[in-house]
Amino acid sequence: MFLKKLCETHGVSGDEAQIRQIILDNIKPYADEITIDIMGNMIALKKGSDHSKKVILAAHMDEVGLIITSVTDAGFLKFQFVGGIDARVLVGKRVCVGKNNIPGVIALKAIHLQTKAERENAVTEKSLYIDIGAKNKADALNVVALGDYAAFDTEFTELGNGFYKAKALDDRCGCAILAELIKNECVYDTYFCFTVQEEVGCRGAYVCANRIGADAALIIEATTCGDVSGAPEHLLVTTPHNGAAFSVLDRGSYSDIELTKKLYSLSEKNNIKIQYKRTTMGGNDARAIQSSLGGVKTCAVSVPCRYLHSPVSTISKYDYEAAKEVARLFITNTKELI
Repeated sequence: MFLKKLCETHGVSGDEAQIRQIILDNIKPYADEITIDIMGNMIALKKGSDHSKKVILAAHMDEVGLIITSVTDAGFLKFQFVGGIDARVLVGKRVCVGKNNIPGVIALKAIHLQTKAERENAVTEKSLYIDIGAKNKADALNVVALGDYAAFDTEFTELGNGFYKAKALDDRCGCAILAELIKNECVYDTYFCFTVQEEVGCRGAYVCANRIGADAALIIEATTCGDVSGAPEHLLVTTPHNGAAFSVLDRGSYSDIELTKKLYSLSEKNNIKIQYKRTTMGGNDARAIQSSLGGVKTCAVSVPCRYLHSPVSTISKYDYEAAKEVARLFITNTKELI
């Protein structure tokens, strides 16, 4: 399964080369042109039957993770976050460090050694470390280096009734959808953009969008599920098994109203299960693409995801398929939509 392969491969923001190569090998037979820019974005052009307009389909290759910043005398690795991570979900989680995937576990001072204040306050990034089983600092530096990335070590598995559990579902589910859809015929020249460094500020998407100068764009993402949060129903963001989630407004972008309404209506007519996001939290590559050059009509469609930015992200395979079908409608009905 291609999604499984993507999720189990490591690609923390700034270190997307392995993911890019896997996608490149998969899509090469279906693209008319493929460009890899200085940032590391991969842009695959699928020429349409009509060359009068340009369309973007975008998903980001990078995942949240850690970067090694120092090594203690005892051989433990200290780190900082790459992207938005809640430190409270990390204790006891397995990671792979560096190019050689050195195995390690994220650890915390034993509770019986903690002060009263440490026990009563939430875990912080500064209090955590990675144990790779090194004898001392020199032993650790024999196998890792400062600046090495650490990625979550999670096996892709199916859970219960129709769920996938993995790390990096944000946004490997979008990448897998684009890799499948590039096999389709397109109306307009369509640029399948596999972007880098979304988790640290949508940096790759800025470069892609300014390079292309598109008329419209669809961003395929993963977004928060709120069904286990205890929040009021109107703040649940999205719910699993309820379909692909359309965004109207978030902290970085405002979806084009006309395009969004048309695509939502077309999806309903084709019996695709869909929903709207119920909050304006978060953001994605739409913020970079929408404001590029003279402006681009954007629409963001996401796969609802429990435990986003954690080692155990979980999505509904039915929502994943729904997002894929919405994106398929976008590239095959573009004239009617834009």
